[in-house]
This record gives sequence, structure tokens and C-alpha cells, in this order.
Amino acid sequence: MSDATQARYSLGAIILHWAIAIAVIVNWRIAEAAEHGTDAEKMAIMANHKALGITILALSVLRLGWRLTHKAPPLAQSLAGWEKLLARVTHVVFYVMLIGLPIGGWLGVSYYGNAVDIFGLFTVPALPVGVDKDAGEAVLDLHHEGAEILLLLIALHILGALKHSFYDKVPSLSRMWVSR
Repeated sequence: MSDATQARYSLGAIILHWAIAIAVIVNWRIAEAAEHGTDAEKMAIMANHKALGITILALSVLRLGWRLTHKAPPLAQSLAGWEKLLARVTHVVFYVMLIGLPIGGWLGVSYYGNAVDIFGLFTVPALPVGVDKDAGEAVLDLHHEGAEILLLLIALHILGALKHSFYDKVPSLSRMWVSR
């Protein structure tokens, strides 16, 4: 298959990719907004962050299930071996982060004895870990550090897609757009 006729991702993969991407960016902005509010404002804002985090977890598990049952299109033949390896490693790390970060956040708030309200629709109970505020703080610190790593990974992902599309002239971006 030539690079010009490179296969696209399935519609389900495209929808899940963009839904998760938008949710992650919105959730990052929600967390940033919480840092500038009063304690009461922070709690209300972070309730949305937690709910969206659990939503990201559900979408990411669904995306992983989709990926395991729907083959991804092959990478462009013109890519160097290191680029193909980096693409594969990056995607694996994305899955680990997109599933691990929400679980870490959920674990952190569970150590405070808190359930997660999902936008007033239902409640996800706290994990059965018992109350330990020191452990909760430590886990949430790791959650924050992981989020910063995820943002760097997103930047790398975007830069790679732009490089391949505009510099290498490989239609990387079109693989993840809904076709006309």
C-alpha cells in the first residue's frame, strides 16, 4: 500500500479518539481553573474534573476494546524504523496513561473516603481502600505528575502527526479524520 493511499482508522476509532482527546484537554483546563478558585469553588470545579476523568476512563477502556477487535491501519512504509517504533510505544503509553491516570485520581479521592458523582446522573463509589489522607495526597501528587507527562505526550503526538503530514508528505492526519 503506498503512502498516498494509506488506509484510515475505522469510524469507531476516529470517534473515540477525538472524544477522548477533547475530554482530556477540557479536563486539563478544568483542573487548571480549579487552582485559581476559593475552596468552595475548587470543590465544585474538581467535581466536574473527577466526573470527566471517570468518563475518560470509560471511553479509554472502550477504545482499547475497540482497538483489540479492529485492526489499526498500517503505518506508512516510508517511515524510518525508529519512527514506527516510537509511534507504537507512544500509543501503548497513551493507553497506559489514559487508563492509569483516571484510576489514580479515583484511588486518590477514595483515600479521602469520597465517591465520584458523575454529573448528577449516578455515583461511582470510592474504591475499598479505607481512609488515609496521606496516601490520598501522595497518589494525587502522582496523578498530577502523570498528567504533566500526558500533556508532553500529547504535544509529541501532535508534532509527529504534523511532521509526517506537512514535512514528510505522508497523509498521517487524514487517517484519523472522518472521510467525506
